[in-house]
This record gives sequence, structure tokens and C-alpha cells, in this order.
Amino acid sequence: MSASNRTARIVAAFAVGLTFALPALAGPPLICHPFVTDGATLLPWTPSRDWNSPDPSYDVGTLTADTLELLSADAPVLARMENLRRATIYAAKDLRVGAELLGAVVARTEAPAATALAWFDAGYLVETYRQYNLIHVHGMLPTPKGYEPLLGGSNAALDGYALVQKAAAQAPELEAEIEFAASLMARDNAVADDHRRRAAAAAQAGSLLARNLEQH
Repeated sequence: MSASNRTARIVAAFAVGLTFALPALAGPPLICHPFVTDGATLLPWTPSRDWNSPDPSYDVGTLTADTLELLSADAPVLARMENLRRATIYAAKDLRVGAELLGAVVARTEAPAATALAWFDAGYLVETYRQYNLIHVHGMLPTPKGYEPLLGGSNAALDGYALVQKAAAQAPELEAEIEFAASLMARDNAVADDHRRRAAAAAQAGSLLARNLEQH
């Protein structure tokens, strides 16, 4: 996606009333901006500055198992965000795998003792799927004939933002990173700004969170 084409398409997207709080002249933030993770274990990727650089040799059939393994209890929030971004791009290659991954991640919230991170992962993946759909809705990538959205059918009603807010209430120790995540998925600019201010206020100078806030 060239800079000039991307700018023109994003301006057009705003003209038709895009309702997500997206940074100016940038794509959907959960998709088009890789996160800084400093050596975290991540899904395979091709070294590139491009947001859309999946490894062509990666077996998408193993995506669900690989992603769930990476969403371990000790995985940092920012690493989870980058892995779910990459997982979404891989999932778009096979809607069956995409549905399988979403079902597996959401199912973890149904456990009697579902953790805050389980709620976060489910909400974050829902909204990342939703933002991926915007890429095709607004012509930022060529849309294959017969394209179907990742977040379609009954799943279209899922509210990932609400799930992420539930995670924040359960895990105050993760508040700063979750506020940052919420700022990228909020559909109202004022709400997104409030989340970002709270994340910035809690971010330590030079931390991964501070660096991601600078980049996004």
C-alpha cells in the first residue's frame, strides 16, 4: 500500500463517515500499526516495515493452536496485542480457521474462573477482526470475489470493547496497557482520547508502553 494511495483512501473513508477513532492518515490502528514488543515470542512474520507481511511459509492450519499457546498467562499485554494482530491477518486467509480461532479465544471466557487476560484476548480479537473488515470496506486492499467478513453472522454483534473493559476492571495492575488497547478500539474520538490520556499518565518514561504510545 503506497503512501499516496493509502492517504487518498483513508481520506475517502473519513468522507463516508468512518465511525472508528482512527489516527489521521493511517489505517485501522489494531491492524495497520505493528506493536513494539522487544523480543517477545511472536507468530512468524517476514521482516519488513510493512504492516501486512505474513510469512508465506507459515501453515495457517496451525494458527489456533499456535495463538493459544502464545496467549499464555505470563505473556505481556503488548505481546498479546501484536500476536492477535498477526493472527487476524493470517485468519483472513482462511475463514474457517478465522472462525475456529475466534471460537477458541471466546470460549476461554466461559470457564468458571475466566481470567482478566481471557476477557482481554477475546475482546481484543473481536475488535481486531472488526477493524480488518474496514480495510476491505474502504478499499485499502484488493477485495477477492466473494469476500466474506471475518466478523460476520452472529459474531457481528459481539462487543469486544465491553469485554476489554471487563478485563480492566478485573486486573488493575494491567490498567495502563489495557487503557492503551482501549484507545485504539474506541469508536468515539473523545472516549479514545480519554483512554490514551490515562495510559500516558501511567506509562513510565522509556517503557514499552511509552514507546508504543509514541509510535501510535
